[in-house]
Amino acid sequence: MVSIVVPVYNAKKYIKDAIDMVCAQTYKDWELILVDDASKDGSADYIDELIASQGKRIRLIRKEENEGAAAARNTGIDASLGRYIAFLDADDVWKSEKLEKQVAFMEKTGAAFSFHSYEFGDENAKPTGKVVKVPETLTFRKALSRTIIFTTTVMFDTEKIDMEIIHMPQVPSEDTATWWRILKSGITAYGLNENLAIYRRPAKSLSSNKLVALERIWFLYRNIAGLSVLESLFYFGGWAVRATLRRIV
Repeated sequence: MVSIVVPVYNAKKYIKDAIDMVCAQTYKDWELILVDDASKDGSADYIDELIASQGKRIRLIRKEENEGAAAARNTGIDASLGRYIAFLDADDVWKSEKLEKQVAFMEKTGAAFSFHSYEFGDENAKPTGKVVKVPETLTFRKALSRTIIFTTTVMFDTEKIDMEIIHMPQVPSEDTATWWRILKSGITAYGLNENLAIYRRPAKSLSSNKLVALERIWFLYRNIAGLSVLESLFYFGGWAVRATLRRIV
């Protein structure tokens, strides 16, 4: 079974589509765990209404205090019952065959950690044609120069990876910090080079997003990867080039 963990914060306008999308998956052995992070828009009550018509495979966990996406995902991980754990953000899109193809890929490769290609979408999740291709494998050192793993594409096999190591730390870019920590432990991530998701990107200030990204990647190099200043500068250069190409090619 695949346990699908979805952090929810003020995502009422997306949540029905997310639930319907999971229910439409061609792979049917799943459970959906929605963790409401103290939303203020009525998301939790709306989810309760939707669950009533969808069956017992969908669970809602209500958090009393807002603690952020990392803590919400960790709550979902702790509540999971499946062998596989997959992450989905409420506003992103999975293609209907995503779970079926990724589980088959995990079984074929024997991967403990996998991820796949995805396509950028606009604020309405309309595909832009910009598809991010992924490598066959990704090790720790290779990952340092490319933040190529998109959270909504990740799947873990909990029979092959320690549940504790997949819990996300409370730091900026907690998802990337998690992938690096796992890879640094010696686990290799396997890439399925097939576009199975759409990454919705709302219209925001690109300049402010770039500044935040720069600050976060530097923090990760120094505090998560434990690199020296010189090593950080070396990988920072590679990351900057790849991040730019990913958005224009």
